[in-house]
Amino acid sequence: MMKVGDVAVVLLPLGGYGACQVGGIGADGWGTVCALDWYSEAMPTLEDLSSAVPLVLTHHNWWKGPRRTNALRVDLSVPPPPDLVRLGWMPLLPGVPQETDSYGVWENVPLSIVHQRHWDLRVPADAKAAYNRHVHDPVVVDLGGGPLPLRATTYDLDLPAHLPRLRWAALDALPHLTALRHSGSDRGLAEALTARPLIDQLTWNDPPDSVDLSTTHLTTLTISGTGLRHLRLPPGLMDLRLTAEPPEAVEAAENGRWIRLTMTAAAGTVPDGLHGVRDLDLHVTGDLSPAALGALTDLESLHLRWSRPYGRLLDAFDLSGFPRLHTLRLTDAYGVDASFLPPSGASLRRLGVDGVRRSQATLLKARHKGNPVHVTVRGAKSDAWLAANVDNPLRDWADDDERAGTAACEAYASASRAIDRLPAGDPATADEARPILRTLVEKLNGIDERYEIIDTLRREEAADAFFGLAQRAGVPDSQAGDWLDEWRDF
Repeated sequence: MMKVGDVAVVLLPLGGYGACQVGGIGADGWGTVCALDWYSEAMPTLEDLSSAVPLVLTHHNWWKGPRRTNALRVDLSVPPPPDLVRLGWMPLLPGVPQETDSYGVWENVPLSIVHQRHWDLRVPADAKAAYNRHVHDPVVVDLGGGPLPLRATTYDLDLPAHLPRLRWAALDALPHLTALRHSGSDRGLAEALTARPLIDQLTWNDPPDSVDLSTTHLTTLTISGTGLRHLRLPPGLMDLRLTAEPPEAVEAAENGRWIRLTMTAAAGTVPDGLHGVRDLDLHVTGDLSPAALGALTDLESLHLRWSRPYGRLLDAFDLSGFPRLHTLRLTDAYGVDASFLPPSGASLRRLGVDGVRRSQATLLKARHKGNPVHVTVRGAKSDAWLAANVDNPLRDWADDDERAGTAACEAYASASRAIDRLPAGDPATADEARPILRTLVEKLNGIDERYEIIDTLRREEAADAFFGLAQRAGVPDSQAGDWLDEWRDF
């Protein structure tokens, strides 16, 4: 376990090395970890870091107020990633805090260093100056479809999908704009992004068959819809999310080595051009054979999430094909046989399962007793409970509070049965669904009032469940959204 004064080196998402120091450890075992203002192509020595100073965040809204060092409270009982190398101990560097009220995980440390370097090195001075001005007045933007009143501090913008041409110069009135959502053909999008280095996030729905974003400054890209066949990515991209059918081929720096890839796939096949990824978050829509991932020999972290509760692993997970895999996570693995998971391995250090049959959880813990793999199991459920609730979208609420979770599942199940009894295809069905949906929301209001269980994640899950029922009853999303906003207290 790390101790106060320990210094560690972290591999950065786009290459090179950063560093951090443990500033303090509380009685609860959580430590204050401070990122240092350091970057080098080669791994530094302890002596190299003896004159380092804490990293001060100035990017985006961090420039406001007093200087803020990048320090996080991290659970030191959780092993750090194996690519974090402990160099040794030294007295606390000047300015390294011993306490902080910001919580995080080890993986946040290299990300904070990279985001600050992106701001310092890639964003022009005039763009930073415009961002840092105190501008709160409304502005009028005309993207080609008429005047649109917005706040000058707008940071996330939906681009109109119905316009054949867009007036990209209008974006210059929004100096805080960092994220765009776009649909359909390019219409000059790639060129506009290339000219605006502050915009580093893009969501593109239903793109054409070929997309070239190689000259943009994007760090995060989400693509949804079918039809995309070829995708060229910028060298600074760190997060790629493919929410529908993946493209056939991707061109990425170093075969995708620095990209955290999130994708949905029935068979788990990763597109050509991304076989160098080290971090994969795979949403599995059915059964999965680990052999389908065999081309990813550089894989270091793998998260498997099943969208169907009884999805299985079709064969044993053989670590010999993944010599660098140090972290394996599974979510909603209720159909997984624990004997198919690796018991140990030369590289495996962390194994986490969230959502599993209680019988398999017991087997899983027994198989790893006494070996160096850090195992965490959450959300173990009995066969009887799963038989009643496995298809319920609120089933995971029981992991936070069993009584609250049971009540939420019962509220949803009752609403679902009532929706199923409504006549299909009848125009009056939407009106008849209104009291059913309202009752569901009122029950969830009461559950939250009693148990205080609905946080950001549970709020999103409740909304998804509500909209799913509304769609089954033929209620338009816009009308359902108005109802939900009117009725909910959470």
